[in-house]
Amino acid sequence: MHSLLLTFAQITTSPLPNIDAGNNQIDDITTIVFSITGAISVLVITIAGFQYITSQGNPQAVAKAKNAIIYACVGVVVSILAFAIVNFVTRGVT
Repeated sequence: MHSLLLTFAQITTSPLPNIDAGNNQIDDITTIVFSITGAISVLVITIAGFQYITSQGNPQAVAKAKNAIIYACVGVVVSILAFAIVNFVTRGVT
């Protein structure tokens, strides 16, 4: 039991690993991720708009298309906020 506590103490007191990633790498990764997210959102909005147009007044199809548009717009807003937060944090670190 004593050796288990000693091992746990060594683990908890060891310093955190240092990740050697520069701001350029973080910026590149976030730009790629958020660009893909934005492209998918635009694609979903386009497809949902097409479904809305071709629903021919079917209430279920109209509701499904409207929900898809709303969810895609919420996704865009969340993505923009996430991008802003990541940029704020990475710029504030240096």
